[in-house]
Amino acid sequence: MVSVARKDDSQDPLQSSHIKQYLTFKLADELFGMELSQTREVIEYEGVTKVPLMPEFLNGVINLRGEVVPVIDLAIRLGRSAIEIKKRTCIIIVEHNHEGHDLTLGLLADAVSEVAEIEDGDIEDAPAFGAKIRAEFIQGIAKKNDEFVILLDANRTLSARELAKLVEAEFDV
Repeated sequence: MVSVARKDDSQDPLQSSHIKQYLTFKLADELFGMELSQTREVIEYEGVTKVPLMPEFLNGVINLRGEVVPVIDLAIRLGRSAIEIKKRTCIIIVEHNHEGHDLTLGLLADAVSEVAEIEDGDIEDAPAFGAKIRAEFIQGIAKKNDEFVILLDANRTLSARELAKLVEAEFDV
């Protein structure tokens, strides 16, 4: 288990208003990022418990210190092929608030890269077309070390309401 260390930017209010920290991770050969404040920790993939009749994007559940946490295959959620489990496969634990209720979710990722500090000015708007991801899932696109980082909007990507609709649609006969 790796705790996600958050930088205390209370000491430099000018900097904190322009720079945000993002946890960056790989899905296949693409680099994604999510605001560090939305993540809790990263754990090594040690398997999940499969639950019958779960939709394809729900990989299973894990026991995280006594808490049952659903694990979402983020690649499938973003319209890609399922993640192949490899040595660097990990689960990013995120905390998500839905209508006043805190939800803890696990996101399956091919590998975690780093915590990157990205200035607001270095983030471009999501493209209206051409991206292979629904535009509303993208918070923006940043360039970091000659590589593009697709910054995900966790609230939209992991919307409990939309996930519930997907579950209903998958089992609607």
